[in-house]
Amino acid sequence: MTTYAALLRGINVGGNNRVPMADLRALMTEAGYGDVRTYLQSGQAVFAAERGDEESLAGELTAALEKRFGLAVDVLVRDHAYLRAVREACPFPADRLEGKQLHATFFSGPVDEERFASVDRGAFGPEEFRLGDRVLYLYAPDGLGRSKLAAALSSRRVLAGIVATTRNWNTVRKLEELTAG
Repeated sequence: MTTYAALLRGINVGGNNRVPMADLRALMTEAGYGDVRTYLQSGQAVFAAERGDEESLAGELTAALEKRFGLAVDVLVRDHAYLRAVREACPFPADRLEGKQLHATFFSGPVDEERFASVDRGAFGPEEFRLGDRVLYLYAPDGLGRSKLAAALSSRRVLAGIVATTRNWNTVRKLEELTAG
């Protein structure tokens, strides 16, 4: 059995795409996943699976959510080793920052610098970002809600053809902990 984190994009935000966590846990348990737990109300679940990989599990969950709730929800699935690697590779001093100042945007596939060439990094200081393995690290000292850089990075033009979902650093650390087994 491998333990995974499921990251659901855009649920329970501003009263839209409501998915009660108890219903999500029930759906995932009925789908055959073990040790299903949710974290917060904003679309994180941890579960164990004997079969599949990140991509196939994400596809199964996406289809199950649409069938049960009638919602087209993008889902990314990541295992403990990946989440640990994301934490360890963080290019910012995570131990000296508040969780609301540091974010990780997870992508459905690899990204490169060229994708973000239209974003003028110098125009958003002191905010900055760095790329990693299917992740973008964002330092936003005033938080994500006030970040002009986050808005530029999440434009449809920049993210065309890829699924992206962002979590604050506290959530990243907690998901790593919960997937540890």
